[in-house]
Amino acid sequence: MSIVVALPLLYLASLLRPDASFTRMIPTHHPYITHYLKYEDILRPQSNVLRVVVESTNGEDIFTQSYMETLHKVTDRIFYIPGVDRGNLKSLWTPNSKWSEVTTDGVRAGRIIPDTYKGDAPSLVQLRQNILRANMLGSLVANDFKSTVILVPLLEQDPQTGKPLDYGKLTQALEVEVREAFDGHGVQIRVIGFAQIIGDLLAAAADVALFFAITVLLISAVLYGYCRCWRSTVVTVLICLVTVVCQLGLLNLLGLGLDPYSILVPFLIFAIGISHAVQNINLMMSEMASGATSLEASRKTFRALFIPGATALLADAAGFITLLVIRVGVIEQLAIAATIGVFVALFTKMFLLPVLMSYVGISRGGLRKQQARLNYSWPIFSRVSRVVEPRFAWPLIAVSLLLLAYGYDARQDLKIGDLNQGAPEFRADSRYNQDNAYLLAHYSTSTDVYVVMLTTPKEQCVRFHAADLANQLEQTLRAVPGVESVQSLYQTMRFNIVARNEGNPKWAEFSRDKFVMNSARAGVTSELVDANCSVAPISIYLADHKAETLTRVASAVSEFSAKYSTPDLQILQAAGNAGIEAATNEVIASSETPMLILVFAIISAVVLWEFRSLKVTLALMAPLYLATVLCEAVMAKLGLGVKIATLPVVALGVGIGVDYGIYLYSRLEGFLKQGMDMRTAYFQTLKTTGSSVAFTGLTLALGVSTWIYSSIKFQADMGLLLVFLFLWNMLGALLLMPALAAVLHRRKRLSS
Repeated sequence: MSIVVALPLLYLASLLRPDASFTRMIPTHHPYITHYLKYEDILRPQSNVLRVVVESTNGEDIFTQSYMETLHKVTDRIFYIPGVDRGNLKSLWTPNSKWSEVTTDGVRAGRIIPDTYKGDAPSLVQLRQNILRANMLGSLVANDFKSTVILVPLLEQDPQTGKPLDYGKLTQALEVEVREAFDGHGVQIRVIGFAQIIGDLLAAAADVALFFAITVLLISAVLYGYCRCWRSTVVTVLICLVTVVCQLGLLNLLGLGLDPYSILVPFLIFAIGISHAVQNINLMMSEMASGATSLEASRKTFRALFIPGATALLADAAGFITLLVIRVGVIEQLAIAATIGVFVALFTKMFLLPVLMSYVGISRGGLRKQQARLNYSWPIFSRVSRVVEPRFAWPLIAVSLLLLAYGYDARQDLKIGDLNQGAPEFRADSRYNQDNAYLLAHYSTSTDVYVVMLTTPKEQCVRFHAADLANQLEQTLRAVPGVESVQSLYQTMRFNIVARNEGNPKWAEFSRDKFVMNSARAGVTSELVDANCSVAPISIYLADHKAETLTRVASAVSEFSAKYSTPDLQILQAAGNAGIEAATNEVIASSETPMLILVFAIISAVVLWEFRSLKVTLALMAPLYLATVLCEAVMAKLGLGVKIATLPVVALGVGIGVDYGIYLYSRLEGFLKQGMDMRTAYFQTLKTTGSSVAFTGLTLALGVSTWIYSSIKFQADMGLLLVFLFLWNMLGALLLMPALAAVLHRRKRLSS
């Protein structure tokens, strides 16, 4: 029956491909994003846009015939890539790149590269003059004239299929059609933007698969070394892999995929499977070493582990499902994917594994290993078991409280969002961050753009009261630390008013005459105002996208809007990559505490339901809370911000960490019911379940530690944090949990 179910799911899993959608990466319910999506057509050039830098590498500047021909070819190649918003594509060669100037005869204007361009020396001299006239130096053209930028706005849906734009295919097309085709031919291509980040992450899926394979092999080797039974090792690893395959198949069946953040979920499900399977193997070995047949041992193992195992898996699911509090599509999908995996594990680990083990049993080598354990004196565990004695328990609790106080103090430095320039998903020496560093070093215009929208009734955006309000807002924003420059429709209108008045700077003010204002708006590019003259984006270029900078800008705009907005003149936030990140930071900041409260409340309820004791619940949950606080302290010390990639780690760590305590306490309670004193009972618990808990914690930490070498920075960060949580939760379960339990039940037997 299991094979009948698994084979179709295996086929569906093979069809699953990494995918990502722009709207899934952003909090679409947030007011900022609601405003962005409402005015997406005009805001697209400032938000979901790629910057393709074409750098001259032959020692010359851009004013050569060969460079301009190459730029023309690159522009054409990009134009025909599916998903590109062709009407808003902008380079020196596109018709929307224009210059204008004031002369004694009035305003003159034209295309940057006119129809008369021939590529000869006079044409190139004219090109330089047009670029300077258009004030493109530092924005579309590098300050040193060694490169130019092609602005590539993207559509949210593929016009050919009508489906969400596949960033993997888009960036692969750029790689093949542009990078590979032109790199090394006198130019170097650099690509910066959200879509490129996602594309590079998806391209790194092979690396994730490689690390997953390494982890499986490593855990398999360590598992065999622990049990010395190839049968149970093969069956355990096979069942864990089947769990992952079924999970992936169900995701495909439900129409879900694996985005760059949930692509790590299969390992977590594999880790959960190993954690529970080791308990099964350990008890099977113990029963068969005592003379039971494989069938009898499997039955006893099932009876002994089903309730604590099912409880632990339900606690895992509770930890994952609370991630739905964070209303960002990728985290919601991660929560769903992980929860599906846990429920698959509930079937495979609690039912399928015992059935298969009843057939294969434990090999002679495994039984000899178990017999050696039974005859071993376990001196380390003998010493560890003394933590239940008051003279050791109280000092241990006191040390834990000191660590908790330290954690509270250190976590005060924990920040929300990104803390460094570039893409935090990649290492500093990655291709993407090197491209981004080049852009920042050679251009004046920042890649971090925060866009505010001034909305008015139709055909009212250029009235004096609207222009004056926008001018006041721009002046306010220029005084905010971190703001480098502000660009909008109204700066262009000022220029046009001056131009139409003989270039006299005295006219550089807005007029109350609507005809003057309408004339000043004429010829303005579509990215500065919509066709109805009811929405005018104001683009704020920032020094960086750190949380402090974004918060300062958002607060300044909010205060200004609250003071000056009217029913007809609304100042709305926010678009641009920085505006979208500000919205994401706000969602994370508002969701972090409720998520933690919810995850601890639900898991505590599961533990309370299982053991019917508040004291036991406290003893099991306190080490997890300490680990959570210390994990946040570690993040603060390492300079890791709370963001989409790191926020789920705590919930995942708590969900998996509670397994240790549940298994240990269930076994401890069983020995106490046999009439043993506390220390003897805990020593026996350590000899049986304790050894497997220690093995599981060390093995999972060892497996995850390989992630630290990943080229994907956020995977390395997650690996580091999970190593900490796996080890600390293991130590908390082995040391702090029994100490708390002994102190809380010092005058009576442990079970309530």
